[in-house]
Amino acid sequence: MIIRHPEKINKPSNPIKKKPKWIKSKITNSQNYFITKSIINKNNLNTVCQEANCPNITECWSKRHATFMIMGDICTRACSFCNVRTGKPNLLDPLEPIKIAQATKDLNLKHVVITSVDRDDLKDGGANHFSKVIRETKKMNPQTTIEVLTPDFRRNGDSYKKVVVANPDVFNHNIETVPNLYLKVRPGSRYFASVNLLKSVKEINSTIFTKSGVMLGLGETKDQIVQVMDDLLSANVDFLTIGQYLQPSVKHHPLQRYVHPDEFEELKKIALSKGFLIVSSSPLTRSSYHADEDFLKMKKLREKQSQCHSLQ
Repeated sequence: MIIRHPEKINKPSNPIKKKPKWIKSKITNSQNYFITKSIINKNNLNTVCQEANCPNITECWSKRHATFMIMGDICTRACSFCNVRTGKPNLLDPLEPIKIAQATKDLNLKHVVITSVDRDDLKDGGANHFSKVIRETKKMNPQTTIEVLTPDFRRNGDSYKKVVVANPDVFNHNIETVPNLYLKVRPGSRYFASVNLLKSVKEINSTIFTKSGVMLGLGETKDQIVQVMDDLLSANVDFLTIGQYLQPSVKHHPLQRYVHPDEFEELKKIALSKGFLIVSSSPLTRSSYHADEDFLKMKKLREKQSQCHSLQ
């Protein structure tokens, strides 16, 4: 039996709260779902859909959408909210860039999302491998737009630049929660290092869309979430996602509350009024949920802004 989270074995148990009626994912077992699953298995790939126990997996896979998770399925961090396995990871697969590119082609993806585990065992946090995956995917799928959801690459100087230079269309790095909860929720990371990473990406290449996400229900307040919005806007982030934290097990960070959809809608209005280009805010919102559709919206909005500026 694989113990997914050895560091949590001796932690106190936190009962999982019963889900309210508005937390309902779409269960779809279409032919496309099984085609997607077959392609992923054939290429021996990992997806965050499976590893993070995403509630939207059947809906997305039925549309032949999947978020690839590279550099293995074992993370070197131990974030208290996350369901991805933790421990000592395996060696990188040198063929993974080709496998990801081929799976993208087999699924006929117009927009692909690529994320990864944290690899603090690697000098550059895996940035070079990440860039190889982007380049190989572009080479085999020149018409496909690429969105990356990255770790902080050990906060190791200029490592992240390898990913930026590979020129993804969207650079996503999730802030996850408010600053005062970082020691409990995201102990291996630093809040302002994540904000500065997003800011630096934009400074290097202003044409790349930047994106970040935050969870609700961990113990944050509304004012703290609004402050996160301001911090992300100071880093020129284009796209904000806000979703409900769903506690993976009794050993994970305790869920404080289920946030009503009306509160998500209110936060969306606040975020848009502050200046985000696009905001996705709902209980089942996840970083890559409807990422293809949202990318097209974001692209059109930027084009519209450019036209307005040119007329002034």
